[in-house]
Amino acid sequence: MSEKTKISPLKVKSFQFAVRITRLYKYLIENKKEYVLSKQLLRSGTAVGALVREAQNAESKADFIHKMGIAQKECDESLYWLELLRETEFITKKEFESIVNDANELLKMIRSSIMTAKKNMHS
Repeated sequence: MSEKTKISPLKVKSFQFAVRITRLYKYLIENKKEYVLSKQLLRSGTAVGALVREAQNAESKADFIHKMGIAQKECDESLYWLELLRETEFITKKEFESIVNDANELLKMIRSSIMTAKKNMHS
């Protein structure tokens, strides 16, 4: 497989995260009747994968780094909403830990991609 046709683990992970966030959103509105925090989480949690996809089609290394930087911010914002949903008891500790582990792993992958791109840009 060529470099372009290889499936990116980050692309897969960010899409899977968006699916989990969407399912959590549906659960929160249908079962918990929570509409405000869940909508914020839906926006930030699904934006991560969209930005990762945008970054893959970046016009330059700088554009890639910029888009991945925004993906990093959206992922961190998702962590905030998840923490708030946990503290306000809309989700259980078990539900929280499961999805937060995914978010933290995704955040590490994004940060690693940014650092690699910056290193490659300067060499």
